[in-house]
Amino acid sequence: MGVHRGRPRILCVGTAAIDTIAVVPTMPLRDSRVTSPLFRTAGGGPAATAAVTIARLGLPVEFCGVVGRDEIGDAAVAGLVAAGVGVHHVERRADITTAQSMILICADDASRTIITQPAPPPRALPTGFDWIHLDHAGYPALSSELRRSATVSLDDGNAVDNLDLHGLDLYVPTAEVVRRRFTTDSVAASAARARAAGAATVVVTDGGAGASLHTEAGSYASRAFGVEVNSTLGAGDVFHGALVAGLANGRDARSAVDYANACAALSCRAIDGQSGIPSPAEVAALLQSPAFAAPPGECRDEGVSC
Repeated sequence: MGVHRGRPRILCVGTAAIDTIAVVPTMPLRDSRVTSPLFRTAGGGPAATAAVTIARLGLPVEFCGVVGRDEIGDAAVAGLVAAGVGVHHVERRADITTAQSMILICADDASRTIITQPAPPPRALPTGFDWIHLDHAGYPALSSELRRSATVSLDDGNAVDNLDLHGLDLYVPTAEVVRRRFTTDSVAASAARARAAGAATVVVTDGGAGASLHTEAGSYASRAFGVEVNSTLGAGDVFHGALVAGLANGRDARSAVDYANACAALSCRAIDGQSGIPSPAEVAALLQSPAFAAPPGECRDEGVSC
């Protein structure tokens, strides 16, 4: 993973969407009806939320993805612009409908159910960026040339089809995805297989259990933070954006994982996936708080993070 002189040029590639969110007391059963005290419409999409996070943390970032020539597309692009994300590489197409999601958040435990309409991959990716971060919709557009010319990060939370890890500098799956993909009972063993398959650095997210870093030098567990959670929607996408921002801004890998963990935790104070993304000062305050006073230890595959 490279640290670049001056301001790093970062590109996030994949889905920009509009989310319609409802909070419900319990998840509805088939042929049932529940009432919601809160409906909200907000920007979403894994790569778009990562880009908004990077912008909120103070780094310049561009988004590349496909949206329709429709009102939803207008809203998605306007939201990115308002957040400070560059949209010069957004592809507007009349033959598609912009990606959108319907999301139910259960009030008693902040769990969620998501119904989503996917976005197609962009036809081509621009060059000249130091970092390229991709979600499952952006990955098919990644070329061999870009694997060589940029530091490449991949979000494998929504499992990527036809995955080739060769040339990936940073591979970030969920614990569930990496165990299923590499058929082991252990995150550490699965991460080792991912590295053997070509990924230089592996960071595995595990929701409320935290995250773990796996490199040639060893493994490291970053604990979760005890924060008030209203919704976990978008927290993984915020983690990815903050991880890229931390690394691109010169943090070492362990520090960047802790930074991303804190940023994702704070984002859970909001119902939607983007409005709760914290400022750099808020992240720094959480990292200096008693909630993170005791140093995490080596990842030994016996705790929740591994």
